[in-house]
Parts: sequence; C-alpha cells; structure tokens
Amino acid sequence: MKKKVLASLLILTAFVVAGCGGQKKETNAGKKEDKVIKVASQLPSTSEIVDIADEVIEGGYKVELVKVNDNIQYNELLNAKEIDANLAQHEPFMQKFNEEKNGNLVVVQKVYNAKVGFYSKNYKDIKDLPTGAKIALPNDISNEGRALAILDSAGLIKLKKGVGFDGTIKDVEENPKKFEWVSVDLLNLAEAYNEDNIAMAYNYPTYIAKIGLKPKDAILLETKDNGHFAISLVAREDNKDSAKIKALKKAVSDKKVREHLEKKYGDELTPAF
Repeated sequence: MKKKVLASLLILTAFVVAGCGGQKKETNAGKKEDKVIKVASQLPSTSEIVDIADEVIEGGYKVELVKVNDNIQYNELLNAKEIDANLAQHEPFMQKFNEEKNGNLVVVQKVYNAKVGFYSKNYKDIKDLPTGAKIALPNDISNEGRALAILDSAGLIKLKKGVGFDGTIKDVEENPKKFEWVSVDLLNLAEAYNEDNIAMAYNYPTYIAKIGLKPKDAILLETKDNGHFAISLVAREDNKDSAKIKALKKAVSDKKVREHLEKKYGDELTPAF
C-alpha cells in the first residue's frame, strides 16, 4: 500500500514540475513574440514617416502609429512607458520636458529640419516693420530661443553675447524698433498671424500650412540650421539600445523616407540623415 501511495505522489510531482516548466516556457515565448513598436506622432509629416517605417522595417516588426492631438501627450506617454518612441519634436524641446518632468528621454535619430521663420499679413519686408510693432513668439522656451536667434541674425534685435539658441526675451539687449513681444502657444501661432494687431508671427511650415502659407511666403526665414532643431525619433534611456528601437531607427532613416520628404515636402523641410 505504501509503495502505491509513493508511486502516485511521484507521478503527481512529475506532472506539477512539467506543468510549471511548460508555463514558464510559454511566458518566455510570449515575450519573444512582442513585435509591435508603438510610436506617437501628431503632424501629418511625422505620421507619414511612421507609416513608411512600418512598410520598410526589418526583423518582422510592426510599427503602430499612436496619434496624439497636442505637444504634451507624446512625451507623457513615452515617459510612462505606454509607448516605445515618438516622432514629433526637436532635442531642445525634449530636454525641457526632461527637466520639468524628471524624464529620461533621448534622441536616437534626427529625421528632418523644418524651414521656420516669421510671417506677416501686412508687411512684405522686415524693413517696413514699424516702431512698436507686436511680434508673436512661441511661448515655450526652446522655440522662443530659436525665434529670437532668427531676429538677432537679421539685425532686428541684439541678444546677450553667448546665449545662442537659448535666449529669452530677458536676454534682448538692444531693441531699436521697440518691438512688443506677444507670447503664444505654438499651436495657436497660425491664428495669431491673422490678428490685425500682430505685425509678424513665428511659425513652422506644418502649422502655417493650415492657413495656406508656405516658407516661400515668409517675411523672414532662418538662414541655416545645423541640426540643433531637427525633428527626431525619441526613445528612453532604458530602451534606446533595444532591438526594437534599433530596427525603428533604421526604418525612419530609410531611403524611402528621404524620397517621400523630398518629393512631398521639399519646399518645407530638408532630411537630416
């Protein structure tokens, strides 16, 4: 009788061990099958790149576009590990998010440089801007600094020496025409252009296109961009070296992406890879 009980216990133990082993193997296999890469984007130009990346990516991965509606969600989602990457911003904007939100976001691939500048409904030449004219600037620090640097390069103002792209309104040392600064959210600058009291408004081609304008219509354009403000693929410190992100990095810098950008947006941006 004892021998039968012992044999039964041994058989039961074998089944339990086999069952546990099988479950562990299934769990590991499940992890290996995670081939979906979630990428947040906002604008048509960047969302289209995500779609192309899905077409050309190697390794059996699937790139899933996560569409957002503002300039906050794509970083919040990435920082919370709800997505794998985003394609929506330049590095200075990302760095500001890291500082304010204790983020660990990093640029993994620069994708394109947007042709930014100032637009005016009432003036055709910056020489015609009157004294005391109201100039609409983006209200986030990174883009404000870029806008002021353009004005400085054009000789309309003088910034403190050495501030470069990091200048703020407080860093304006000389303002010969006594311009008045109007800080506007980046998403609302196109509307500011149409306001009668605004002499000139800064903007990106993707936003100003909403009111039918292109960089060629600008009264003042940025003369050069060394990639400091390139719209980039952004991931996190903890996943930047993963197989997923390496495959995605290669996909967003594929020749098909370059061809698409040059063909559809050639007058608005330049590839950065």
